[in-house]
Amino acid sequence: MTTSVFQFRPEWKERLVVTGPGGAFELDLPMGILSAHLPSAIAWAETAPDWARDLWPVLHEELAQWCLDHGADLYVSHAATAIWL
Repeated sequence: MTTSVFQFRPEWKERLVVTGPGGAFELDLPMGILSAHLPSAIAWAETAPDWARDLWPVLHEELAQWCLDHGADLYVSHAATAIWL
């Protein structure tokens, strides 16, 4: 059994709270058509704090699996944002 690096918790304000090894952040999670919006690897590298900067590939893989398990689409975009908590 593989241990996940990130935990995902949907919240009522169309936000997905993601908790990682060094902190937490929120991603957009529109409910009309359930979909998670992840910044591109380049955008991530430009804005992520040190603890998260190199974890984008892991986050992408785990978020893709979470979306599959929950019937959500995953969109990766340079315009998507992460709100650091």
